[in-house]
Amino acid sequence: MSTTVGLLAGLLTTGCWLPQLLRSWRTRSTGDISWTYLAVLTAGVGLWFVYGVMTAAVAVIATNVATVVALLTLATFKARFERRPEEAV
Repeated sequence: MSTTVGLLAGLLTTGCWLPQLLRSWRTRSTGDISWTYLAVLTAGVGLWFVYGVMTAAVAVIATNVATVVALLTLATFKARFERRPEEAV
């Protein structure tokens, strides 16, 4: 039962990244997201993953892998969208 609760919590907290990813993709804009934020959050989520492995907590492992994937996707968008030349106004 506790694993089910953990997986549900992880689904909700990880799923919250979907609207941000979709918005970033549609607008091709990530200017309001700082590299420091992405780096620190990704490091923290990575440590939660390590904790999940150390304690064999399936819900912690699964949700943090999914969150790292979302964060790396967002970082990829940020790198790609910041590189393109400014469009003429």
